[in-house]
Amino acid sequence: MPEISTKPYMLRAIYEWCTDSGYTPYIAVKVDAATTVPMEYVKKGEIVLNISFSATSGLKMDNDAISFHARFAGVSRELYIPVQNVLAIYANENGQGMAFEVTKTAAELPPPPSKPAEQPSPALASVPVPSEGDGDGTEPPKRGGRPTLTRIK
Repeated sequence: MPEISTKPYMLRAIYEWCTDSGYTPYIAVKVDAATTVPMEYVKKGEIVLNISFSATSGLKMDNDAISFHARFAGVSRELYIPVQNVLAIYANENGQGMAFEVTKTAAELPPPPSKPAEQPSPALASVPVPSEGDGDGTEPPKRGGRPTLTRIK
């Protein structure tokens, strides 16, 4: 089993510390093909973003990515930042926070192995579903009983 990274947990902890302390949390991000940010604000392959409650909408900090909506020059944009690409998170007012080493960005990592689609259990797939007929699941429901809803497009 692969080891779980502590990075997303540290990001959430420092974000919470910033907001609880009345500071403005900022993140520095290494931009690559897996990152969705306004490219006109990227400098030297990096971007710094205000991720405070007042600057974002729908902020979601998962173990894999940070996503939210933010306004740039009055235009709402959707942002997606892989956790792997976060260089630092810090309080804008005093610079306290944490920096991370980014040796490989999300775009440079191999894709995770896909899980095979789960097949239904053969025992469950062969069990007949009871109907309103005689209860053995082989007859269709009889007409004239309860009313049914017919969908017309």
